[in-house]
Amino acid sequence: MYLNLLSNSVCLKKKRKRVCRGIGSGLGKTGGRGHKGQKSRSGGKIRNSFEGGQTPLYRRLPKFGFVSKKKIFVDEIRLFELNQLYKFKKVDISLLKKLNLVKKNIKYVKIIKSGFIDKPVVISGITVTKGARFCIESAGGTIQN
Repeated sequence: MYLNLLSNSVCLKKKRKRVCRGIGSGLGKTGGRGHKGQKSRSGGKIRNSFEGGQTPLYRRLPKFGFVSKKKIFVDEIRLFELNQLYKFKKVDISLLKKLNLVKKNIKYVKIIKSGFIDKPVVISGITVTKGARFCIESAGGTIQN
């Protein structure tokens, strides 16, 4: 037995408030809106961020940063992921897409130094960080642009 399965046919449906239907209803005259003021008027709404005329927080704080649209098309590969591709002598973006290491919509890939590489690999059409370049070249690999 669960609480949501319990039912009482007497209190099954709650009566809705009938606002502004006379004194006897308990919500007559002003209809629960109180006296005067913006919220008592029809169409009188106050937005969530309103602070009573004080300069709101979102205007007091400085703006900063931006979101680059280029990040949708850029991805990065780590050295230890590249080390697992020892079967392939030449690595390029099309190979990485075929092996599902990067998504299909990616246009630019960068290799970063994370882990190590011990097999020689030829990299073409992929940018490489300074540390990753040193590791690839010390393992006997080459980088072509």
